[in-house]
Amino acid sequence: MDYSDDAEEHFRRRPRKMAYLGDPSRRGYMQEEDISLDAIRARWTNVLKRHSELAERLSRDADKIIYERLQKEFEAARAIQTQETYLDGEQWNDGLLATIRERVHMEAERKAMEGDVNMLPGQEKITYKIGNKVICCLEGARIGILYETSYAGEPCDLYHCVLESKSFLEKMTVLEHTIPYFLPTREAENDLLSSNAMKFIDYIGEMLQAYVDRREQVRLVKELYGNQIKEIHFTLPYSLIVVVKLKYAELVSVLPTHVSVVAWPVCQPRKSSLNISSMNKKENGTLEGPTTLFYAEDALRTKSLPEAYAEIVLNLPQTLREICEGNSS
Repeated sequence: MDYSDDAEEHFRRRPRKMAYLGDPSRRGYMQEEDISLDAIRARWTNVLKRHSELAERLSRDADKIIYERLQKEFEAARAIQTQETYLDGEQWNDGLLATIRERVHMEAERKAMEGDVNMLPGQEKITYKIGNKVICCLEGARIGILYETSYAGEPCDLYHCVLESKSFLEKMTVLEHTIPYFLPTREAENDLLSSNAMKFIDYIGEMLQAYVDRREQVRLVKELYGNQIKEIHFTLPYSLIVVVKLKYAELVSVLPTHVSVVAWPVCQPRKSSLNISSMNKKENGTLEGPTTLFYAEDALRTKSLPEAYAEIVLNLPQTLREICEGNSS
């Protein structure tokens, strides 16, 4: 891959000097570049940039072709519909899904016998709208589900999922889709589609909406507080290190199911760079040890990321003072 080639060329050009940390007299052999945070950050930033470009290149052609083709097919199906029906929770049930399946198979059989003829009188082309899902009858005994996602009331991405079965009595399978590859679509198909197709369709919609919610929260945090986050994460000197861990046990969850926020305050920042060997010691006013920020954990459990971040930053100075005063006493 490109990464390894660049790395090999980089190290071929650089002088190879060993670092002797145990012998102070030989520390001149350690190049400043090797321990420079700026150099490490620059190299890491370049890796992330190259990874993003590679991921885009790998997914761009095939995924975009499938997306454009399915989007045109869904638009064509909705253009010839005779009726669009909006359903509430109770109207969307296994019986309706069975009716839709029967209709697409009858239409496919009719076309196989009569050829590709125009729709006969009395035949309906119905599109169903249930929440963020649009269900269409596609050609070839296929059922198409279009998932419309949104964030803060604004429309976001569209995703497609096409189901098919060889006959009305056989189980359905996922023929193709435009769902992000890292979401467990295949696992959901194996667990749900053969036993409860309606639950599978609903679960995919919930999973996609929750994914978009989480993604947009992160995007908004970066947009609103990007400078603050970058400064806290990268820049020295500093007065506080905060490690935030969010776990989403259920992919349909918008809020995290497990939150951990741990802070290491530097109550008396020194002008010199941080000495890692002094971590968790109270020498010279350096790091005092990890402290759980319970108020931050509560905010992240109950609020969206931008709202939680604003609350954490607002209350952080007072919390930091209380921690330092408690350590001093």
